[in-house]
Amino acid sequence: MKHADVAKRILQDIGKDNIQAAAHCATRLRLVLKDSKAINQKALDDDPDVKGTFETGGQFQIIIGPGDVDKVYDALIGITGLKEATTDDIKKIAATAGKPNPFTSFLKMLSDIFIPIVPALVAGGLLMALYNVLSSPGLFMSRSVVQAVPNLKGLADMVNTMASAPFTFLPILLGFSATKRFGGNQYLGATIGMIMVLPTLVNGYQVAAVTAAGKMTYWNIFGLHVAQAGYQGQVLPVLGVAFLLATIEKFLHKHLKGAVDFTFTPLLSIIVTGFLTFVVVGPVLRAVSDFLTNGLVGLYNATGWFGMAIFGVFYSAIVITGLHQTFPAIETTLIAAKATTGGSFIFPVASMANIAQGGAAAAVFFASKDSKQRALASSSSISALLGITEPAIFGVNLKLRFPFYCAAIASGIASAILGLFHVLAWAMGSAGVLGFISIAPKSIVAFLLAAVISLVTSFVMTFIVAKRVLKNEPEEAPVDPTTGEETQADTVIAAPVAGTTEPITQVNDKVFSAEIMGKGIAIKPASDEVHSPVTGTVTVAYPTHHAYGIKADDGAEVLIHLGIDTVDLKGQYFTSKVSQGDHVNTGDLLGTFDYQAIANAGYDTTVMIVITNTNAYASVEPVTTPTVKPGDHLIALTARSSDNAVATDL
Repeated sequence: MKHADVAKRILQDIGKDNIQAAAHCATRLRLVLKDSKAINQKALDDDPDVKGTFETGGQFQIIIGPGDVDKVYDALIGITGLKEATTDDIKKIAATAGKPNPFTSFLKMLSDIFIPIVPALVAGGLLMALYNVLSSPGLFMSRSVVQAVPNLKGLADMVNTMASAPFTFLPILLGFSATKRFGGNQYLGATIGMIMVLPTLVNGYQVAAVTAAGKMTYWNIFGLHVAQAGYQGQVLPVLGVAFLLATIEKFLHKHLKGAVDFTFTPLLSIIVTGFLTFVVVGPVLRAVSDFLTNGLVGLYNATGWFGMAIFGVFYSAIVITGLHQTFPAIETTLIAAKATTGGSFIFPVASMANIAQGGAAAAVFFASKDSKQRALASSSSISALLGITEPAIFGVNLKLRFPFYCAAIASGIASAILGLFHVLAWAMGSAGVLGFISIAPKSIVAFLLAAVISLVTSFVMTFIVAKRVLKNEPEEAPVDPTTGEETQADTVIAAPVAGTTEPITQVNDKVFSAEIMGKGIAIKPASDEVHSPVTGTVTVAYPTHHAYGIKADDGAEVLIHLGIDTVDLKGQYFTSKVSQGDHVNTGDLLGTFDYQAIANAGYDTTVMIVITNTNAYASVEPVTTPTVKPGDHLIALTARSSDNAVATDL
């Protein structure tokens, strides 16, 4: 890579006078721009040395790669005369460049609250789906499975008990997560959630019926009659109460000191919040929640298949904007009250949209001649079919545009079929090909029919258009043997840290989850030491010690990134034992990082291990071992054969 030339091209595409400030981390340039609309995005997308771009938090980020980004940055600074800045400087500049968008902040707030509790909701939802499969007649035969095999009744009842827990005690989960997000003590948040679902209260699902029958019980507080109503399955009232609790708690912490603060702040926070919950906040927000829920159900009933079709067409576009982060709050309410709502119409549409995006990416794989594009399309299509669409949307379909549009049309057609057959979800789960287990049993066949239509329509439409649009796409020539890529050896990359493995597509960083830097694996760390995964030369060793790049003697190029956005720590909690240019052996200590202190500072500690020259290999296969320690086999690399230098594995 000619770093000065890359910097010149980037400046030409962005505009030399369009940059307010520039910094870089281990893999990407981080720029604050005056006008993001002035960017020549197509030129950046077509640049062979630019691995991708995206905009977040007021920063326009350009992915260059480890070992090169710092040199491109130096050239860019030299050409523009800009003052060098740190990533922390960039964050401050980006934050003051414009007022934060309240709507964006609201979406992020909802995301921060719901993402931590989604696993519990998914687990409960899938257990609920399993119970439905066991207990619903007419699914496999005229009788239910439990009726056909009576010995399964006890197991089915146990599954139903476990499935009900996350939704019955949803206010506890939400109270914990929301209070933490609002800056309060999460355990007080859980306590107020427990208060809202106490068994002595009228069950939240029965409040309307009990009130209508005139049988509601009340507390008489100085002549004020307060309904003893519970909040099982409620979302909006809990969010309001959690915000109130955190606000009161922070106020008391500010005005009470020492032992008085320690003793009376929890007491006063709970008693004041609890009183206001049952008197004002809970009843008002329950009414608002019921109005919104009934309104959505009414809209669904009124628009039918046509409304579902429109929703299906625009669902993936909604994902791009981030608006889908509001859906868990709505879906949770619809599913919790499925006895009256029938279930959630959002989950089935989301499944159709995700399947369509996966089908479109798969079509690009079969139609494209570009090995880099094919490699990303193959992995991201499978990910999308399983419910994770960001790699397919941002890495493939939006980049080419027409696959995204074809997928949107296919999703609309499939969603119209959902509307015609009134397909609703009774549980939360993976919004993709496996989503059928979350659907009301009587609608599973219709859901599967719509899923097949979504996949086939999206694939065929995209493939036909791709064959026309990409027909002049140059086929990548076989790799020149003089570069050494064709003679890479089979090898195994060792684990650099101890911990629990997870797919890299699940990490909370688009650059890594979309596999833009290359394929790899992630580890949730369980030790502070970082060891060399290969024998080779250290090519990247930043002063912040949060990332290492090593080129193995056999040709593999490995990036180890310790945590997400940890460059902002400026080296705090990190130590390094090596420098750029050092030769290390497999197992040698590279450095340490205090992952517990990093987590306490609010950072994600996930360690990403990426093969940055993925395209030099026929396959890059992470291990399936759930836990590893330094030196354990982590990633298997298979060399390209000399007669198939550009083969790509599926």
